[in-house]
Amino acid sequence: MKYMLMTFGDRSGLEGRSPEWITGMIEFMRSIDVELRDSGELVFQQGLADAPEAKTVRVNGGSPKVTDGPVALAKDALAGFWIVDVADEARAIAIAGRISEAAEAPIEVRACMDAPPPEVQQLANPAGSSA
Repeated sequence: MKYMLMTFGDRSGLEGRSPEWITGMIEFMRSIDVELRDSGELVFQQGLADAPEAKTVRVNGGSPKVTDGPVALAKDALAGFWIVDVADEARAIAIAGRISEAAEAPIEVRACMDAPPPEVQQLANPAGSSA
């Protein structure tokens, strides 16, 4: 099963951290990437630019409108993620636990879906019609 492991925040989370802690965290992130790649569990991973560098796009009147900045507050913005293909949720949670310990931050784990969940499909077709 594929899972997305997500970390949130921005560079302000590094304030007050020692250079040694930051170096250790970066080294851990690199090593877990290699470990997951070598085990065949890593599908993709990527760190993201800080949220203030984001662009938000909304369609208004039929055309896209772009504004500077993120949708969410910077402290709540997605900072990076891993897509892993693992045996089960327990393995995804174990990996997330290691990342959380090293980063001293929560890691969100979500299953990746190949299709909308049945509840959403039912909303799209409430009467079961074949429209």
